Amino acid sequence: MRVLFWYCDKFAWTPTIKTLDQVPISKPDEKIKVVVAFVHIEPKDVEQGSSSETKLVKNAKWLARKWDVTKILLHSFTHLGEEKADPDQAKLLLERVYQRLLKAEYDASLTAYGYYNDLVIEAPGHPLARIYKEF
Repeated sequence: MRVLFWYCDKFAWTPTIKTLDQVPISKPDEKIKVVVAFVHIEPKDVEQGSSSETKLVKNAKWLARKWDVTKILLHSFTHLGEEKADPDQAKLLLERVYQRLLKAEYDASLTAYGYYNDLVIEAPGHPLARIYKEF
C-alpha cells in the first residue's frame, strides 16, 4: 500500500468520469479541516494476513491527532504505483478502514469510488501537511 496523506484546510471533489460501470452515481462534496488519505492499494494489501489495513488506520489517526482534527477522508488513488488490486477488493478494504475509523469515533468519509474527480485542494505549507507512507 502506498498512501499520500495531506492535511487540507479545504478538500472538495466533483465526480467527472466514471471508471467502473457498477458504481452508483455520485455527487460533489467537500470537507473542511480534514486529513485526506490518497490510497493506492496493491494486490498484496488484500491478501489474507496483510497488515496494510491496520497501518492505514493507525497512520490516519496519528496525523489527525497531530492536526487536532477528527475528520479523515479516504480517497482511492491508483496512481502511486504500477500494481493495482482488484477494484472490488480494494473498495472492500477502504470500506473496512472507513468502518474502523467510525468505530474509533472519527468523522470518516470516502470520496466517490470508481470516478475521476475534479479536485480543489487548499493545504498549508507545513512539514506535516504532506506525508508519504509505504507499507
